[in-house]
Amino acid sequence: MTATDTQIRATSAALLEGTRAKQRRSLGQTIRWLLLFAGGIAMIMPIAYMLSTSLKWPYEVYNVGLIPEEPHLENYAYVLEDGRFFGWFINSLIIAVLTTVSNLFFDSLVGYTLCKFTFRGRQIVFIAILSTLMIPTEMLVIPWYIMSQSFGWLDSYWGIMFPGLMTAFGVFLMRQFFQTVPDDFIEAARIDGLNEFQIYWSVALPMVKPALAALAIFVFLGNWTAFLWPLIVTTDAALYTLPVGLSSFGDEADVQWELIMTGAAISTLPTLIVFLIFQRFIIQGVAMAGLKG
Repeated sequence: MTATDTQIRATSAALLEGTRAKQRRSLGQTIRWLLLFAGGIAMIMPIAYMLSTSLKWPYEVYNVGLIPEEPHLENYAYVLEDGRFFGWFINSLIIAVLTTVSNLFFDSLVGYTLCKFTFRGRQIVFIAILSTLMIPTEMLVIPWYIMSQSFGWLDSYWGIMFPGLMTAFGVFLMRQFFQTVPDDFIEAARIDGLNEFQIYWSVALPMVKPALAALAIFVFLGNWTAFLWPLIVTTDAALYTLPVGLSSFGDEADVQWELIMTGAAISTLPTLIVFLIFQRFIIQGVAMAGLKG
């Protein structure tokens, strides 16, 4: 066998191995795409069912088919013309917006303090805050209710909002992000004569916009969809939030699922708007993190 034949055989073997490796990569990529597609379908199906049911007549609700036989918008007209729905929508919007603003300010302020200030017991305070995450919400409902009753907060916006005006998760998230802010910037601002709040507000806070955006989305969605606590603390139908109000579209004899799904479909619009507003900050933060790496 000549050297040329040996070289040809080696080249052929290398090409064959490369082809097989390419086929394996292609198969792996196909499997990944199929898994992602299946996951996407599983996530979209509840939304598709909600929209489908909102377009059905009452007698069609329990049909297995996803596409309505006679699609119509009467359910949307009924829900929007119902004065109660608009009131519930406004209640949820006020509570979600105020709670989100409160969390963005206080959680970031506490997170900044625990990150950039050195004082005795700092770690103990941080661990104590984190430890509250291990307490189930159901165990806190009774103390919250007793507190609300003692202070006269039942059937009020304040009674609904006060448990969520600050969150341990928000403090943890902001503290972790503030650790990425260089201490040199803080020291330079102090040399320039800024007080500590000005440094927090004008220097540190603009540098953690992705964290603020993520926190805003989490807090807004959590309060917009909250059901258990608003149900317990309110008895006046005029103060119901959307999840609690929508549950009143049913009784022991019948549940008007088409109206509930219609209200749920309408209530998703604010969440989409909030996500569209803040997603660019999250994407920008991920891109900047990649550049820094």
